[in-house]
Amino acid sequence: MTICAVIMAGGSGTRLWPLSRANHPKQFLSLHGDDTMLQSTVKRLNALDIESIITICNEEHRFFVAEQLREIDKLDSIILEPVARNTAPAIALAALSSKTDQDPMLLVLAADHVIQDETAFTKAVKDAIPLADAGMLVTFGIVAHEPNTGYGYIKKGTPQGAGFAVDKFVEKPSLKIATEYLESGDYLWNSGMFLFRASRYLEELKKYHPDIYESCRLSMEDVTEDNDFLRVDNTVFDTCPSESIDCAVMEKTTDAIVVPMDAGWSDIGSWLSLWDISNRDDKGNAVHGDVILHKSNNSYVRTDDKLVAVIGVDDLVIVSTKDVLLVAHKDSGQDIKRVAEQLKQEKRTEWELHREVYRPWGKYDSIDSGERYQVKRITVKPGAKLSVQMHHHRAEHWIVVSGTASVSNGNKSFLLVENESTYIPVGVVHALENLGKVNLELIEVQSGSYLGEDDIVRFEDKYGRV
Repeated sequence: MTICAVIMAGGSGTRLWPLSRANHPKQFLSLHGDDTMLQSTVKRLNALDIESIITICNEEHRFFVAEQLREIDKLDSIILEPVARNTAPAIALAALSSKTDQDPMLLVLAADHVIQDETAFTKAVKDAIPLADAGMLVTFGIVAHEPNTGYGYIKKGTPQGAGFAVDKFVEKPSLKIATEYLESGDYLWNSGMFLFRASRYLEELKKYHPDIYESCRLSMEDVTEDNDFLRVDNTVFDTCPSESIDCAVMEKTTDAIVVPMDAGWSDIGSWLSLWDISNRDDKGNAVHGDVILHKSNNSYVRTDDKLVAVIGVDDLVIVSTKDVLLVAHKDSGQDIKRVAEQLKQEKRTEWELHREVYRPWGKYDSIDSGERYQVKRITVKPGAKLSVQMHHHRAEHWIVVSGTASVSNGNKSFLLVENESTYIPVGVVHALENLGKVNLELIEVQSGSYLGEDDIVRFEDKYGRV
């Protein structure tokens, strides 16, 4: 028996804005513990006999996935979705990519869930294996301890081994109905986790949604390898319908089984849910970073870079990043999402990017900007290299703060060490590389008529971004 883990790492949720943003969503953040949510998802597989891991993500997040998996030595196969088409097609790509691997079982997991009791998680998966081995399509239902209107529900049918036949899937209910579900004991929260053989999923997908199956099959016929990534046929996949696995398969198949899981699960869909699973003081406050509290209760306070003092308030979410301060009531999750949508409509960058932006070679922090100038602090990892590039509208001045920079500036190549600098005029081809064994830190001062990130003409790039 072979089990392949399929990690769904797409998505760009805004309900945890301003920490989670479109280009740096929650699955790549350390929200609960030291590891990122993606890393935690992969690490909880250690107690299972997992032969391979397929991670599915979009183009914009590919370097987050590769770097974070490499940090925990779990980098395996990464499939890039050219466009978002929901979970049914994404899982089909994983199933098709593994079809030569003795028809493995696919353990499908989201990269942005918290599971506090990993022993219970492991037991539920092991309990589900005989059912999946017999051809069932298993989903995991979370044992509810309180009514919740934020999750879909699954009604249990007749017992089947360690699980139950799925009687029906139910959309997010009202509080009254959710309370009735809890009291009945017949309903479980829909977790979005699955276990089934690759062939069985493809059979049912072909039966109930042949258009999705065919689009995915054709997309996988022309796969190209790009460093750590597998790229499917963009033109074909673009025509694939967008559908969830629940709507496409699980609600239609007669072989759906739900296995209960009571493992301290949360999808951290709001600041309230993050507060709920966080360690709190005797006044109900959860804090992260440099925070002083006085006469305040039941609040979530997080700061990345500055002291935050909270005095005489209750039931608030206060989140301070380098470029945004959020103050909101704990129950205002939907309103936070609307603020992020407003920023997007107004074409402000705060909905999409942090001030500190990660790149495959390292990161940069936009320290200051004004009319015709911008200042960045750039960190280049050991062995990393920025692309060979030029700009039409801006000049740049690099000052090394620490480390050693290998610089190409026009037709000259040279090394820069601490306190040394170089000037790059408009239109001059240049490159920067860290050949050392420690991080290279430098200050970049840009000046010119246009300073946007799209004023980059790449000629060579070790990360395939040309």
